Amino acid sequence: MTADFELSHDELRAVVRFVAQTAEDLLPVFERAQPGDHRPRAAVAAAWDFVDGAPRSKRLRVASMDAHRAAGAAPDEPARLAAQAAGDAASAAYLHPISKEHQVAHILRAAANAARIAEIEADAVAAEKAIELACSRATPAVVGVLRRYPPPSPGRRRVTELMAEVDFRLRSTGLGS
Repeated sequence: MTADFELSHDELRAVVRFVAQTAEDLLPVFERAQPGDHRPRAAVAAAWDFVDGAPRSKRLRVASMDAHRAAGAAPDEPARLAAQAAGDAASAAYLHPISKEHQVAHILRAAANAARIAEIEADAVAAEKAIELACSRATPAVVGVLRRYPPPSPGRRRVTELMAEVDFRLRSTGLGS
């Protein structure tokens, strides 16, 4: 795979921090549905260790895959989305520096999942607040990385629509310029 641009470890840590903040917020959603399954929590812990200076490691990859497996076994959509966000937090450390729109999901899908969970469990107002929270957490470094990728297509699923909305709002800010 040929890189289209550079991503520093500091930039990756900023992205992982952004994703891990949301994933950590969503852990109770998964744990209410699956109280004995600690795989998503382990993925978020591995992500925070990376943010705190640990190197990229097999632990991150395994924790990410395990959290995504937990998502596949989740009993309902909110639990599935919460576990997926946890897996994304660990895998964000391996964001590829290639100009493909699917890479944006590694940055923004957790935020879109949070908005979708809020929509399911509450209403559109709660979903809007989740999007606003995600946008408030985005640092100039995160927005700068995001802008290196093409914007995602809205898609047909609600989560991809919400991801496109978060993407649009972040690209529209003065951050990362």
